[in-house]
Amino acid sequence: MRFKKASNRDLPPRMLRRVRTLKSGKQWVGYYYDGRDESGKRIEVPLGTDLDVAKIEWAKLDRKAVPKITRLLGDVFNRYERDVIPGKMPRTQKDNLLSLRQLRAAFSDAPIDAITPQIIAQYRDKRSGKVRANREISLLSHIYNMAREWGVTERENPAAGVRKNKERPRDFYAGPEIWNAVYYRAASELRDAMDLAYLTGQRPADVLSMRATDCNDVYLQVAQSKTSKKLRIELRAEDQVNQLGQLVERLLTQRKERGVRNPYLITTQDGRAVTASMLRLRFDDARKTAIGYALIDEDKILAEQIRQFQFRDIRPKAASEINDLVHASRLLGHSDKRITETVYRRIGEVVKPTR
Repeated sequence: MRFKKASNRDLPPRMLRRVRTLKSGKQWVGYYYDGRDESGKRIEVPLGTDLDVAKIEWAKLDRKAVPKITRLLGDVFNRYERDVIPGKMPRTQKDNLLSLRQLRAAFSDAPIDAITPQIIAQYRDKRSGKVRANREISLLSHIYNMAREWGVTERENPAAGVRKNKERPRDFYAGPEIWNAVYYRAASELRDAMDLAYLTGQRPADVLSMRATDCNDVYLQVAQSKTSKKLRIELRAEDQVNQLGQLVERLLTQRKERGVRNPYLITTQDGRAVTASMLRLRFDDARKTAIGYALIDEDKILAEQIRQFQFRDIRPKAASEINDLVHASRLLGHSDKRITETVYRRIGEVVKPTR
């Protein structure tokens, strides 16, 4: 009677899989050929730890044609998450992992060569989150490019050239009335963060990570976490301390008075560093209070505008209120001023009338 494999049913005949748990807790997987030596004694011939390579070695030993390797996208996703994502910036890692979760749900069990542009377009159209769909397709495109480099597939990238959903940039502008309504109800550390974000034009995460050692008599040094762009923002203009320089001096003085031991510029009154969640809670509280006062004055329009205001709107507010587009683009750390103009400048250009 022919012997039937009780396990390893997904492997070719006479190929074995051995799994061991290492001291670190990780699992080691190796493949072996169930063979015989010259005397007929059973031996296990090591085939390696890579299944594709193991199948090729198995074919040599078993004198069979090399089986066609069918790699599932789920395996490629795992390799991308292990080898590529850790080398990206923390914010990008978080976004990639979010996109990868959606891609896994749709494509993990699909052979990598079975995906076509039409399938990706269908995925785009069925996704309820249109902007998220764009991010996911971009990530899938990069995964295919990496798979081609790894030799997993020789097919053209099916995501290349697939049309993205149209995106409309956020166009909210926090004018003086909206700004003041929140600012004057804010905790002191929130006001400091708002001032620092506005005067530097930097992202919220970069504002909270600014340190006392980043400041000298001339510059505030910034290394943007998203792009690694390095800036030196002037603290003086024509030998006079500018508004940012005055703010930095005040924050450094506050640190001494409060006996702050952490390295950050933005701190609470008891000397703690302000985290992203602390900033969000304080901003939500100030905004809620400001909305309440607007409703007391029966100004529903202002109340609704305040409700739309987010801390991230401070960066485009700064870009909008700098007259020189080139200056605004350089302050924000953009390599292309068109990004500053189309996404971050949210008020109309100043023009002269006909007469």
